[in-house]
Amino acid sequence: MKVKSLGHVVLKVTDLNRSEAFYSGVLGMPVCARFDEQGMKMTFFSLGDHHDLAVMQVSGETDNGGEEAVGLHHVAFCIGEKLDELVEAKTHLEAAGIETTPIDHEVTKSLYFDDPDGNNVELYVNVSDAWREDPQVIAQIHPLAL
Repeated sequence: MKVKSLGHVVLKVTDLNRSEAFYSGVLGMPVCARFDEQGMKMTFFSLGDHHDLAVMQVSGETDNGGEEAVGLHHVAFCIGEKLDELVEAKTHLEAAGIETTPIDHEVTKSLYFDDPDGNNVELYVNVSDAWREDPQVIAQIHPLAL
């Protein structure tokens, strides 16, 4: 297994509209998709890939980490374009004693896990270019059986 590129970063923010206005309006990053389901609200921005940055609304009620704290949600790394590469990565991580959560995002298939300090990491493979015709397709979250 080898990381091929930085895929995207997801930030936790307290005001999704304010953050969208900042990243889109002030910094000029195009919005490519939005997600508002399962109690989660997100905006996705693209600089040429399916998404390069996403912001996720949280309450911000805690400052000692945790799901509702502002800050980094996860960093994602692309490891290839074939599902076999993701299966190989899962085997590699499990051999190192790391538990993973596989997720199907339609255009990517992903493994989520924590680094030794509890930072969430995503490894993924690109499996579809459907986002080029329908950017909203990137905002899909389904369980993945590997």
